[in-house]
Amino acid sequence: MSLTPASASGPIHYPPGFRARRGLNWVVLGAMYASYYVCRYNFRFATPGMVEEFGFNKLQITSMLAWWSVAYGIGQLVNGLFCDRIGGRASMVIGAAGTITLNLVYGFASFAGTFSTFALIWLLNGYFQSFGSPGMIKINAAWFNRSERGTFSGIFGFMIQLGQVAINNLAPAILAGFAIGAWVAGENQWRWLFRIPPIITTFMAVFVAFIPRETPEQAGYPGCIKDDSDTSAGDAAHVRVGLKECFVTIFRHPLVWFYAAAYACTGAVRHSSDQLSVLYFTQYLHLDLSTKPPAVIWTLNIVPLIAVAGSVISGIVSDKLFGGQRSPVAMGLYFLLSLVLALAAVVMWSGAVGPSKTGIFIGCLFLILISFSVNATHSIVGAAAPMDIGGRRMAGFASGVIDSFQYFGAAIALPLTGKLLDKYGWGAWYPVMVLFGLIGGCAMLLVMRKQRKMAAKAVASGKAVRGE
Repeated sequence: MSLTPASASGPIHYPPGFRARRGLNWVVLGAMYASYYVCRYNFRFATPGMVEEFGFNKLQITSMLAWWSVAYGIGQLVNGLFCDRIGGRASMVIGAAGTITLNLVYGFASFAGTFSTFALIWLLNGYFQSFGSPGMIKINAAWFNRSERGTFSGIFGFMIQLGQVAINNLAPAILAGFAIGAWVAGENQWRWLFRIPPIITTFMAVFVAFIPRETPEQAGYPGCIKDDSDTSAGDAAHVRVGLKECFVTIFRHPLVWFYAAAYACTGAVRHSSDQLSVLYFTQYLHLDLSTKPPAVIWTLNIVPLIAVAGSVISGIVSDKLFGGQRSPVAMGLYFLLSLVLALAAVVMWSGAVGPSKTGIFIGCLFLILISFSVNATHSIVGAAAPMDIGGRRMAGFASGVIDSFQYFGAAIALPLTGKLLDKYGWGAWYPVMVLFGLIGGCAMLLVMRKQRKMAAKAVASGKAVRGE
């Protein structure tokens, strides 16, 4: 069985059947992670109901999301490390079992109505959700060469965002009321948002337990993934590594912390725009979700699709035009994001955004443009770069370290944003995000500077050094 190694000189040639088997792996893992999103973004559709029923303010809502983010971030560090020990498939199934259980608890046992009750349940859900990303990235690192990872991270993002599309359409249907046999729900009964989505995740967990293989070798395709730049790959047939070796190698990597700092900024903007969008629709644009307003439905469906477009384009550009280098593309995207956010702030301050037809259109348009910019960095910084840094043996922990900062950034930004919104109104929303976009761009400048130093040192010493 032969393979033309990944290189800039020509395409990679795989043996018959390899691409189909990789595609099967890919589809099942993507659908599994999409189902995680269904049990995550259901929260934002429940926020108007919780505000109406219990009188929570924006600071309390954003604090719940912040605690979720803290738990997710810590879980990424811990579970990313263990993922490289127990394997990606086991990691994803464990996370699915946890998020299924906690969503059901939220849906059936949240009648106490206290802030502490909601925050604790959602915090635990954040921890179990953090098993998913390291597991998915670890498996994909073993199935894709470096020169393919940016492109396929972007395409994989399409499958992930299907989870958002699913809940964006399912949630309004649930809130409108339904009857399925003995299951009867009236209008705006938000607790059903946490009872139905876990059923989807349950089905996907069964598929993941039996179908995907962690490496091509396990599927009968030895030697298919060769990448000379992947210095951590070690024994190609084995992708599990000791905790100490993994921890020391990734924590000492010269680029991982710069990427982590930038990704914190991605998290601050991405989660603020995603999680607060429903409150923005109901409180600022005065739209009633139970009537399924077209502006909301279209926007919430376009946002994940335009996010996919940003992910795919950035991945292809980083692979094809920059030879697998992520930092130049990411730097440009962070500064583009800052420009879009600044323009959105100015337009909102001008009074052009509001409950009129034109104002609603402009408000929705900026959410779409922000999604494109921020999710383009989400793909190459959060998925492709960890695979490059960790290789097939340590991609789980590399992903855990970098991705954890996305949620630490969100944990800082969300309560700050909620407090400012309570005090100054929605006009403070976009200016907070601008700051994080600028910091992300500067972090990528530092990555590029460090890469140049590493390259110069490699030339001087005559030794090969990982460039990403």
